[in-house]
Amino acid sequence: MTLYGVGLGPGEAGLVTVRGKAILETADVVYSPGRLSRSVALTHVDESKIGDLDFPMTKDEEKLRSAWKEAAAEIAPNARDGDVAFVTLGDPNVYSTFGHLRRTIDAFHPDVELEIVPGVSAVTAFATAMGVEIEAGAGLSLREAANGASPTGPDRLILFKVTDAPATHEGLVEAGYEVSYGRRLFMEQGEMLVTDDPSELEERDYYTLAYAEKADLEVEQATAAFRTDTGSADTSGDAELATSEESVTDGGERDPQRNATGSESGSRSAPSEEIDGATEDGLLDLERAEGCEHGDCEGYW
Repeated sequence: MTLYGVGLGPGEAGLVTVRGKAILETADVVYSPGRLSRSVALTHVDESKIGDLDFPMTKDEEKLRSAWKEAAAEIAPNARDGDVAFVTLGDPNVYSTFGHLRRTIDAFHPDVELEIVPGVSAVTAFATAMGVEIEAGAGLSLREAANGASPTGPDRLILFKVTDAPATHEGLVEAGYEVSYGRRLFMEQGEMLVTDDPSELEERDYYTLAYAEKADLEVEQATAAFRTDTGSADTSGDAELATSEESVTDGGERDPQRNATGSESGSRSAPSEEIDGATEDGLLDLERAEGCEHGDCEGYW
């Protein structure tokens, strides 16, 4: 008998993994920390199986510890007698509330079996929604940018909790970055928006992320040679490619398992869609306004 931490993905019910869907359908109880994760779970399970947990909207660590102890005390007996799931937006191990439950279960109910079912995180889903390619070998940093913060660092950044896009944008542009934004990517709750204009994001929304790339960044991939400056195909190397006995893998090395008659085809999806200068209470108010009460806010990322 097991407690499963199930990642639901960024909010679109169809992006729940096959494994996650199977766990939800067979679990005796499915616990939800907030109404957004609950709405996704209800696509796959009957409402009678949902167990709602109450977490206070506070930064008071003592109150939070008490709430998590109560939640663990409710979940643990059911996990001993049957299979239960705790759902979270995104992935259970990426900026997720499930970590609090796992640590509390480990401390007070060590006999409970735990298994984590990964989910699609907005941190990776953004690339598809925004038409961004992160090439092999690229460096990428994940930072929080609530309330106008403009963290800088490597050539590429993913910023989440971008609640004041105009202020964040100003700081990043000054630091030499080009920035694009995604709001409520693959979420069924609210409108998905992809833009490089921060003025379109003046209304604060917790579920906004940004992708920042150094303006002078140049990356040349081997297959870029297939395109000329005019965008037409360059076929000058076709004869050489046709006579090659081995295929080239993503890392640029010859793959002896594939010969010249093998091929790969693929398509690129078109784009669809420490806190500085603000009080903790202000961020809590924003989280409430965005419908991420209790444990939903952290899970999306």
